[in-house]
Amino acid sequence: MFSKEMLALLLQVITSWQVIAVTAAVLIYMSLVSYVAHTHHRPRSISRNRPKKQKAAAAISGPEEVTGAGADTNEELGLEET
Repeated sequence: MFSKEMLALLLQVITSWQVIAVTAAVLIYMSLVSYVAHTHHRPRSISRNRPKKQKAAAAISGPEEVTGAGADTNEELGLEET
């Protein structure tokens, strides 16, 4: 399939210092990324019970009265009800 000249050229390309240097750089980079990925630990999960307790406490206290809020905004804006 390949002639002897093509095999010789391919061997020269593979054994050139540029290809060897780039291959070594890629291998070092991949090993560094792998090392960092193995040493990185996620922080412990934060307890999510506190926000649920606060929401539950707000629900137990009941809804707040909103009846006086409309009158206050009209007075602040200087509006009269008709």
